[in-house]
Amino acid sequence: MQRVGIEKIWVYPCSMFLDLSELAAARGLSPSYPMENLMMRARGVNPCWEDPVTMAVNAAKPMLTQEDRDSIELLIVGTESSPDQGKPISTFVHRFLGLSENCRNFETKHACYGGTCAAMMAAHWVASGAAGDAKALVIATDQSRMHLGAPWEYVLGAISVAMLISNKPSVLEYDLRDNAYWTKEVGDTFRPTSREEAGNTEQSVFCYLEALEGAFAHYRRKQGGMVDMNARFQKHIYHVPFSGMVQRAHRQIMRDAHGMSRKEADAHFDQRVRGSLVYNSQCGGTYTAATFLALTGLLDQYSDLNAGDRISIFAYGSGSCSEFYSGFIGDQARERVAKADVQGRIDARYRLSVEEYEAVEKERTSYIDLPTYQPPKEGFNNHYKAFYEGKGYLVLDGLDGYFRHYAWS
Repeated sequence: MQRVGIEKIWVYPCSMFLDLSELAAARGLSPSYPMENLMMRARGVNPCWEDPVTMAVNAAKPMLTQEDRDSIELLIVGTESSPDQGKPISTFVHRFLGLSENCRNFETKHACYGGTCAAMMAAHWVASGAAGDAKALVIATDQSRMHLGAPWEYVLGAISVAMLISNKPSVLEYDLRDNAYWTKEVGDTFRPTSREEAGNTEQSVFCYLEALEGAFAHYRRKQGGMVDMNARFQKHIYHVPFSGMVQRAHRQIMRDAHGMSRKEADAHFDQRVRGSLVYNSQCGGTYTAATFLALTGLLDQYSDLNAGDRISIFAYGSGSCSEFYSGFIGDQARERVAKADVQGRIDARYRLSVEEYEAVEKERTSYIDLPTYQPPKEGFNNHYKAFYEGKGYLVLDGLDGYFRHYAWS
């Protein structure tokens, strides 16, 4: 099997954010609640002139050269936030990125697992050699629905991560013989209409842990028995509904694999996992992009990671499906991620007050399902002019008879 994995990666963390300590104070809680209980600092927020389509394009555009565009023959967009029930986001992405007409494109949906599903499908296609040296573009793009005042308001967010998948895995090389998976139909969280997110948040926590246990048990069987997590893996990445959930997940894995106590597992977490959460904790729930954002955090935070080191990755999507797999750090991993300047892009976001955040959420929600809409671009201290105007970002120009019109800023 030929080498395959992530050649390039780029992050678009939205252009606005909300400090969760301010949200907690406004909701009558201690400002320390989000960090102490959830390990979350901030969340990304989309203005009304952005959506999962614009985020996807704005994530991929800076990463791609013309040579990359010419070589892409497969485009997959993983999302649970598609603005249309039939037309996939990938068609818009294909158009605005100027990809070749000889390109297969589609959208994958399985809650937060959709991005991993897309990446694995792309990786197996490249590894098959069926298209020679052609490459695949995979983008994970999502935004939450409005949940003002809800207990889970602190774990929502929006983001897009783009990845070029090829036979030159300079960021992460997949070991496709190593993948293990587990599935079970549950109703932990879901989106029954274009406006609503529903489910049971407490059940979702247990479903996540059950799926982790099931996928890891499958992984151990494929490895012929118990797995030494210290000897086999240098570091670990998990799906991140919120950062505190990752700590719970790591405790379970280390208890199962090595019989570690909670204190021992937490020390191990600090050494091998915590750094991966640096960006997730500032972006909120990132849905299909969560593990890939964690990968950028891992590479930026741990100087002891070297080319060829194996890391473990756990992906989960409500509904449910999970996957436990691994990859090897590429020979240009740190340089590629540094070029994406994830923290710099996070720092460039406009800081919303709680009142502004609520206004944005209400405005974005107001036009869902409307046939005609024109996004207002004023307000927020002239944020559109400062961040977008003349910068070449894709923005939603409006809806006319349900037709979505996009333009370059």
